[in-house]
Amino acid sequence: MLEDLTPSRRYAVLFVLLVLTAVVLIGGFLLLQNLQNAKVLMTFFAVVWGLGSVALLYFVLNQIAQSMPRSIRSIAVAFVFAGPAVIFLLWALVLPTLRSLALSFMDAAGREFVFLDNYKFAFTDPIMLESFRNNLLWIVFGTSACVILGLIISVLADKSRFEKVIKSLIFMPMAISFVGAGVIWKFIYAYKGEGINIAEIGLLNAIVTAFGGEAQAWLLVPFWNNFFLIIIMVWLQTGYAMVIISAAIKGIPESINEAARVDGAGPIRIFFNITIPSIMPTIVTVTTTILIFSLKLFDIVRVMTGGNYGTNVIANEFYLQQFSYNNSGRASAIAIILLVVIIPVLIYNLKQFRARSVLK
Repeated sequence: MLEDLTPSRRYAVLFVLLVLTAVVLIGGFLLLQNLQNAKVLMTFFAVVWGLGSVALLYFVLNQIAQSMPRSIRSIAVAFVFAGPAVIFLLWALVLPTLRSLALSFMDAAGREFVFLDNYKFAFTDPIMLESFRNNLLWIVFGTSACVILGLIISVLADKSRFEKVIKSLIFMPMAISFVGAGVIWKFIYAYKGEGINIAEIGLLNAIVTAFGGEAQAWLLVPFWNNFFLIIIMVWLQTGYAMVIISAAIKGIPESINEAARVDGAGPIRIFFNITIPSIMPTIVTVTTTILIFSLKLFDIVRVMTGGNYGTNVIANEFYLQQFSYNNSGRASAIAIILLVVIIPVLIYNLKQFRARSVLK
């Protein structure tokens, strides 16, 4: 339609459409502010306005890009569709990161420059050192348990006629939020205390006492309570590891396994000499993904213990410093340390993904 117009009229129409789009965006935002009391109406309007205005914006910008000279048209179109996402990432991720980096060198109120005092606190404070130790436990034992169990279940389930049922049951906890899982397991570990005629409501203690054992306050036992929390992550993440690894195992050509059997190789030898090497890139990807989750773990610890009884982790200490102690300097330093630790793992993960894409 716009192609039939003369260049001057086309640009005039596009300018009018661009102004109209701006009016719709700004007007909708102002209207939303006046609908704070009508939650249902505000939600409905936000969805309709958001989708409609974004579609209109992309239509107008695409028409402007298509009207440009051929030499720069492809660049303009790419900017129209990728530009807003890049700008949003810059606004939502890069700028807050730079802000946090600046605050990490400031005092609690973010006013006075204290140089490396916040980082000195992070690496010398006993609670922070405890948090580092606990995160290391989550990384070593939690990540390895998820990957090993996922691998074992993948291999065994593939040989069972109940494969779909088994995998569905193992994967089912993935549908539960980490907060929800924390609440569930808090009931499992619940400890009512000592006394006459006190029945244990915690599932684990009920089982222990039914067999003549003594009820325990599982989440109050120093050091070992970390492993009781790690079990929750294993319960949640093993399904993810199983699904990804199982797909990789099914991708191994059956002819390779058949050739190994002809040569006299047994199931165990095939597993260690063929299956494991063939799916090693997938295992590495799954391991690094769960490792990143272990580094920034927060929900489970916050819901179960609040970081008390020797279970604190880095992310929970960040939360406490920022929202309980109102110390933005220390909180920002902790966040930057966590970011610096995670970035190399992310880069390695991306390199592995690109290498696999090239091989395909």
